[in-house]
Amino acid sequence: MTSSRPYLIRALHEWVVDNGMTPHILVNAEMEGVSVPHQFIENGKIVLNISPSSVMGLELGNEYISFNARFSGSPTDIFLPVSAVIALYARENGQGMVFGEEDTPPTDGSPPPEGGGDTPTGGPKGDAKVERPKLRVVK
Repeated sequence: MTSSRPYLIRALHEWVVDNGMTPHILVNAEMEGVSVPHQFIENGKIVLNISPSSVMGLELGNEYISFNARFSGSPTDIFLPVSAVIALYARENGQGMVFGEEDTPPTDGSPPPEGGGDTPTGGPKGDAKVERPKLRVVK
């Protein structure tokens, strides 16, 4: 099956906007294919405001997300693979979703491993103690 992440990103974006909130995405800026302004990266991550009033030409595709936004007054083209999105949430109340690691289906015909994937809990099943990612508000 294809990844559920791009579909969840589009649905969450619409949900946040429909509720009059400001959608933000937390992005792994160190992932290959991510094109964002380097001066705004902190600890390998960047938070991007993707509200309709803040960006132009937003495309939430199945493989990539692209748009144009202003950073310090300069228009900048942003391009990133969907797999680089760590979370999408509303700035005002923090509601949204943290995404788990992408599962790659095995090519040898064996069944997929238990747990992981794009789940609302974002973590593997079982007894393994895994620390959940934490979001912090960046203003």
